[in-house]
Parts: sequence; structure tokens; C-alpha cells
Amino acid sequence: MADRKGAKMMEMTMRVPVAGGSLDVRVGGDAGPALVFAHYWGGSADTWNGVIGHLPPGQATVRFDQRGWGTSRALPGPYHLDQLAEDLVRVIEARVSGPFVLVGHSMGGKASQLVAARRPAGLAGLVLVAPAPPQPPAMLTEEYRQGLSHAYDSAETVAHALDHVLTATPLPETVRATAERDSLASGTEARQEWPLHGIARDITDAARRIEVRVTVLAAENDVVEPPHILREHLLPHIPHATLTTVPDAGHLLPAEAPGAVARALGDFLTAIQR
Repeated sequence: MADRKGAKMMEMTMRVPVAGGSLDVRVGGDAGPALVFAHYWGGSADTWNGVIGHLPPGQATVRFDQRGWGTSRALPGPYHLDQLAEDLVRVIEARVSGPFVLVGHSMGGKASQLVAARRPAGLAGLVLVAPAPPQPPAMLTEEYRQGLSHAYDSAETVAHALDHVLTATPLPETVRATAERDSLASGTEARQEWPLHGIARDITDAARRIEVRVTVLAAENDVVEPPHILREHLLPHIPHATLTTVPDAGHLLPAEAPGAVARALGDFLTAIQR
């Protein structure tokens, strides 16, 4: 139990069977629609700590470490997008009983697009936070992806990524320590799958099948998925999506601007319940 913003928040950890083993899934609150979170490449369920701490008490939430990361590090591959999407579906089926909203950040945003394209029962909306777009931009050359695949090789490379790529504002000490820990908490195969393959995969056919309400949160100073990339490579394929830019933030929006993300989620929940 943690005390955040004066509100007592309790989560229970439950095991969910998936291919090759099981996931530790943290479930909190009972006021729906539930928010089901999927973290970025290098993140964990704890990426969402600040966001959840800003949500109203009792808001239903579901989060977990994706296959190959954190507490799910020992799960065998494959670690590609289809498997991440399948794991997410298994979690939803096991731990969500009513309407829910998918909330995906970066890599988790691309996996969430694949899930939303399946139109699972109960899906009420999709919130994409600095997401990888369905159409890969031209900047994702082989040279770029090879370089990116080494971003989490060591504590030194992680620090460089956090300081010069992932963030635009300094993170609180405890939040940064969590990000550093998470970035190093993976096996080599899981760590390399996204930059070498997943980030460059074209999923525009799937994105066009998404029918629910979609909102996209871009970060003004994001150098990984800049707002103009999302306008050019996401919005044409999910034309009913709306895009909002969060000022002064970088790619790690949930860590840099958790209050802004939580407010956007609250506005989204209000809109879909009208």
C-alpha cells in the first residue's frame, strides 16, 4: 500500500497464465471503466506509478511487466509485437470483467493498437501516450536501429539515453532510479527485439480497423516520437483519433508529466461515459 497525493491506494498482485508461464498482474480499484496499461521499451509496470498516483481514488487499474522485462524477464520468447499483444489480451480476459480503456506508451502503444484492432469485447477506448506510430517513418534506418539496440547495454548507456534521448526535463531521483533499473532488467533477446524489428514493423492495416474512440498524447520535446511524426504516420491511419501535445515534456511522458497524463485519462473517461 502506498500513500500518493494523500489517497490510500491498494493493489493486489495476481498470476495470469500466458504462453510459456505466467505474468504478475497488479490490479487496483473497482471504479470502471478500467485502465489497462502497457509500458514502453525499457519500462515496467512501475512506469505508471506517478500517473496512477494522480488518478481519483478507486479508479480501476491493471498493469504488469511485459514479457522479457522486470518480473516477466524469465518468460521465454518470442518477444515480438504479436506476442506482446497476445499477452495483453490474456491479461484483459483474466483480470477485466467490464468496460476498459487501453493505455499504451511507446512500444506498449503499438502493441495496444494491435489489440484494439481485434475489437475485443469491453474495449471502450484507446489512449496512446507518445506511441510508436503504425507506419514506420523513414528515419528508422538499419543504422539507426542497430544503434538503438545498444541503448540499454550498460548503466552508462542507460544514463546517456535518459539524459539525451528519452527525457526533456530532469526526473525526480526516485523516478529516475526506477527508469534506470527497468532499462537494465531484460534479457538480450527481449531487449533487442523492439529496436531491431518491432519499431520498424508496419501495422497500418491493423490500425485502420480500430473503431473505438482514440486519443493521442504527444510530447512537445519528444525526439523519439515527435508530434509531427505522429501527425504524419499515425493520424492518417486512425483518422478519428485526436492528438493533444503536452508542453515541455519528452518521450517519457508518464514519468515527466504524470499529472498531465492522468488529467487526460480523466477527461477521456468522462467523454466515453457521456
